[in-house]
Amino acid sequence: MTLFSAMPSYPGMPPEQGLATPSQNLRQAPARQPAATPHSVHLARLLAFGGALGLGAFGTYEMTQVVSAGGTTVLEGIITALFAITFTWISFAASSAITGVLVRPDRRMPTDRGAPELSRRTALVMPVYNENPVEIAAALRVMGRGLAEAGRKRNFEIVIISDTSDPDAWVAETTAVDQLQRALAGLIPVWYRRRWNNDGKKAGNVREFIERWGGRYDHFIVLDADSLMAPSTLIELAAAMESDPQIGILQTVPTLAGGRTLFQRMQQFANRIYGPVVANGLAAWQGGDGNYRGHNAIIRTSAFAQCCGLPDLPGRQPFGGQILSHDFVEAALMRRAGWKVEIATDLPGSWEDSPPSLVDTAVRDRRWAQGNLQHLRIIGAKGLAWPSRVHFFAGIMSYCASPIWLLLIVAGFALALQAHFVKPEYFPDGFQLFPTWPVLDSERMIRLFVLTMAVLLLPKFIGLTRALLSSHLRRNCGGGLALVGSALGELVLSALYAPVMMVVHSRHVFEILAGRDAGWAPQRRGHGAMTWSDAVRYHYGHTLIGLGTAAVAWMLSPGILAWLAPTLAGLVLSAPLSFASGSEAAGRTLRRFNLLLTPEERSPSRILREHRAAIVDINRPLHGIVALVRMASVREAHMRWAHEAPRRRGNPDAAQLTATQKLSEAETLEEALSWLDKRERMHVISQPTLIGRLIDLDARTALRFPEAQRSLPAQVPSADSQRDDRALEELVASPA
Repeated sequence: MTLFSAMPSYPGMPPEQGLATPSQNLRQAPARQPAATPHSVHLARLLAFGGALGLGAFGTYEMTQVVSAGGTTVLEGIITALFAITFTWISFAASSAITGVLVRPDRRMPTDRGAPELSRRTALVMPVYNENPVEIAAALRVMGRGLAEAGRKRNFEIVIISDTSDPDAWVAETTAVDQLQRALAGLIPVWYRRRWNNDGKKAGNVREFIERWGGRYDHFIVLDADSLMAPSTLIELAAAMESDPQIGILQTVPTLAGGRTLFQRMQQFANRIYGPVVANGLAAWQGGDGNYRGHNAIIRTSAFAQCCGLPDLPGRQPFGGQILSHDFVEAALMRRAGWKVEIATDLPGSWEDSPPSLVDTAVRDRRWAQGNLQHLRIIGAKGLAWPSRVHFFAGIMSYCASPIWLLLIVAGFALALQAHFVKPEYFPDGFQLFPTWPVLDSERMIRLFVLTMAVLLLPKFIGLTRALLSSHLRRNCGGGLALVGSALGELVLSALYAPVMMVVHSRHVFEILAGRDAGWAPQRRGHGAMTWSDAVRYHYGHTLIGLGTAAVAWMLSPGILAWLAPTLAGLVLSAPLSFASGSEAAGRTLRRFNLLLTPEERSPSRILREHRAAIVDINRPLHGIVALVRMASVREAHMRWAHEAPRRRGNPDAAQLTATQKLSEAETLEEALSWLDKRERMHVISQPTLIGRLIDLDARTALRFPEAQRSLPAQVPSADSQRDDRALEELVASPA
């Protein structure tokens, strides 16, 4: 008899049919068939990279001429080098936007055919981690019903794979899943499993799914907790995979939708107006060497299993250990093995949400920054296609550009201090007839400033022009005047927020370089308001930096303060700007003036309307464990999907033992819950006998300590009756 129990079985999953996912060797390139690159992709790469290098070289030359008029000092040389990096980086964005206008992406989805035939099975895979389950259930419900209405219930299945570690969230999750399955009964299968061992985070969660059930599915579409996709889009993705057996990953370009705060609406507008220009440029030069964003994409299951098993990196976090930004790496490994990774820029019907405030974006970016900087350990892996290395470099630069910009400002400020305090040396060579004057070419400096602004704003100008020329976009963004006003407002807000994010990202990079790990916390989604105390607590350092720098600059010279004013304004006002970013009232005010409107907000599609209606129906608070104890329907739903932790003989789980002992000594439900930590609660609510002990304690509490029972934070009545069951169903169930 073995000392180890078998792998846990999941009552809510189909029969196992796994695929091996061997860990990839980053030091040895696999054999692969080189794929031909279309001529249009070569042209796009010439325009994108050649244009960026040409603009970068010209800007660097102009900067060199600016500082060399009176001889170049060490500090001026540093400024020139930092400027060259920054200017070339923004030049690449500009040249990519131009490329998107001049060259059509090679991947074009068919638009004139009827409903495509499908013969394969695709899983809609939803990884979750302490998320709001009713919003997830609402999205999956409308997608599932739409697929069933299109006659595709034999081609798609819903699979929810959970890493949830919060006990109340788990109860709400199983209840929502149970209601989802009931709503889709007879329409499309719904599967669910929650694992106890969260190794590998999201990437490990998906990998376990492939290793145990991947053989059941030809493809799988990865969703995020805020993902929503139109049924027609899901069908087109599956049809594209069946028609082209060389595609490994086909990525959609999600549109931001559903936001109500100022920051969300600003992000939505920029994404809708400027995003397609950038996406077209990227898709044009990437061709089959595209990238993967981690969600809203379809993946060939066998190809993923063959080449996307992620190895652990040597060393400790933040640069070693488990790979965090796994999507970039999976796309690179897929391409390394010869599979195509493409972007479907012309396929609508793919949406996601954005963080509700500036602080939420900063918190999310801390984890993303660590994941992207970790790619410094992967960018040199053997056998990668050179565009994959460009993707890694671009991801690294998306965060390292901020400290480079900060260093450029600091160096410029130091140059101003030097000019103010250090007496010029007019005769550095001793005996000379004429003095050497410290000179900067002011005419070239103004010209270079204009060029920099033009390059920086070019993608926005192209996007705005495209929107003004489109009657659909222009009309659904409030008209031409409102569209221009929205663009100007977004530009001003972006300029104010940019210095704050520069300092935030710089801090992220410095913390990562110092060896600080970001951990794994769930992302805050939805529309949670930002409080003044939160804004002040998070941004007081930014405010002090702005005020201190402004004071020093004013004492030195009003001209220096004027030069720094665009950057300092955002820092000084960071707290009120951050508070406003999370304000729904500010978002509603702009909405009343037709500002920052998007077509998804003004004229939403059917699935967006259905999704919002479903969230309104079911998004209500629920205290999980108390509802589990007091309501039979919750217990029944939970136990249909829950399972106990896997056991190993001779090595019992300490949390389970301590939970059992605490329950045996507790006299009231409130006392038991106050004693149990999070992991102990997870064990309790996975076992019927321990749940029964909670029910007994609650009954005793009702008799002996009625005040204590009423103090528990339940949002549902405490009687075990049909009336209470109906009340809970109104909280978590969607209409039939």
